[in-house]
Amino acid sequence: MSEENLSFIDQVRKRRTFAIISHPDAGKTTLTEKLLLYGGAIRSAGAVKSRRSQKYAVSDWMEIEKQRGISVTSSVLQFDYNGFCINILDTPGHQDFSEDTYRTLMAADSAVMVIDCSKGVEAQTKKLFQVCKMRGIPIFTFINKLDRAGRDPFELLSDIEEVLGIRSYPMNWPIGRDKDFKGVLNRQKNQFELFNDGNHGQSIAKAITGDLSDEKISDLLGQNLHEQLLNDIELLDIAGDDYNLDQILNGELTPVFFGSALTNFGVQPFLESFLNITTPPKPRASNLGPIHPETTNFSGFIFKIQANMNPTHRDRIAFLRICSGKFEKGMTVNHVQENKKVRLAQPQQFLAQDRMIVDTAYPGDIIGIHDPGIFKIGDTLCQDGSKLQYEGIPVFAPEHFAKIFTKNSLKRKQFLKGITQLSEEGSIQVYKRPNIGVEELIVGVVGVLQFEVLEYRLKNEYGVDIIIEKLPYRYIRWVEMDNFDQSTFSITMDTMIVEDEDEHPVLLFQNEWSIDQVKDRNKNALLKEISLRK
Repeated sequence: MSEENLSFIDQVRKRRTFAIISHPDAGKTTLTEKLLLYGGAIRSAGAVKSRRSQKYAVSDWMEIEKQRGISVTSSVLQFDYNGFCINILDTPGHQDFSEDTYRTLMAADSAVMVIDCSKGVEAQTKKLFQVCKMRGIPIFTFINKLDRAGRDPFELLSDIEEVLGIRSYPMNWPIGRDKDFKGVLNRQKNQFELFNDGNHGQSIAKAITGDLSDEKISDLLGQNLHEQLLNDIELLDIAGDDYNLDQILNGELTPVFFGSALTNFGVQPFLESFLNITTPPKPRASNLGPIHPETTNFSGFIFKIQANMNPTHRDRIAFLRICSGKFEKGMTVNHVQENKKVRLAQPQQFLAQDRMIVDTAYPGDIIGIHDPGIFKIGDTLCQDGSKLQYEGIPVFAPEHFAKIFTKNSLKRKQFLKGITQLSEEGSIQVYKRPNIGVEELIVGVVGVLQFEVLEYRLKNEYGVDIIIEKLPYRYIRWVEMDNFDQSTFSITMDTMIVEDEDEHPVLLFQNEWSIDQVKDRNKNALLKEISLRK
């Protein structure tokens, strides 16, 4: 059936929208590009490692990303494969930019967690995983770099279960280790997929179907590897978790795939298994109850704002996750938070920084809409005049703080514009000290590298040089209480009271002892590590 003849419900049911998360250097961007290769979206992968040749990864578009060789902002990538329309949200791996990943995960229906087989679960993976668990979305695990020396597969499974607190089911199992690696056994198909390192994964891996006890398998693998595989599978069958689709879809059990993104080994079987297991977009929670994607009224929410994607035009793009109904170019929608009508005239879809105007889009799709400065992260757009609002997007606690000044007071206007726009993107959080004569801006970030990006972008996008004066605070808590009064609220000497952009009271602490002291002194106050955007 042609694309034009697919019904609205068929279009919804072919959508799959997922985020790829990992610790830096686990191979996330490489896996993303190999998926794009299979979908025909790109012809050759720009490996992240080949920076000197100026062949950058398709999903890394910001100039500073190309210079440093890391992803610092999420990318949206769409392609078709085997009758499915796939939306990939490629997220920054570097922990200093995890705030962008947290927000992006709010727009995903499932997540793919990439783990380096030589390192196992790393600190950043754990933080990102907790956001997935918070949302209860399916989590798939791709253990990468299997063509290199790595940890024992059982040790890696144990790591996932103990560190992340989720049970696992290996969908395939490695045959051999390190230099003796021969391929994997596909447990679902009882099929041997053999690794050929001579062609760097450019051809489809050889697959042989056969019983584990078959003599030809023993001859093919060699007696030692065959016996090791028999013992491994027996142990998995006896002591491992059973395959349970409901538990997978509820985020309680993670299917584990072993492979090598760099050589393409295991990527296609992973993609096809992922598409068979995952579901189309599910209902989304709102103040009016769950909103089903197959309802005809259009609605969606903004989860990301990116300024200056095209430096020539100084544009701002708001990324909209469509949750229900059919989107059509030029439609007029209600901007719920502002109670205003907005016409969406130039909707765009992306392959990183490459854009194309789209006429229609469906639940599960991510589109970019022009933002003249009216949208905020978490805003809801809907077709009818209802007061529908999707659940707010959490503001996660920054861990580093600094006072920010412009070097040239004549550039104050540009400075404030830049700070405001970057704050609206969510790349920084801005606070002010109440009741002081001079307006003093305090910026909070998740990672110190964000200060470098802030300085770079203010200079290159707004023409402003800044002074960054680091502050000693390491913890933040939003205060929730009736009738907050700064004059009577008891704090320690090393604690600062500030206000966030919504004028909510916020406390900055230097140590955990001070947090405990403030809690004891103000029994009627609740101190929260996460805030929800209005």
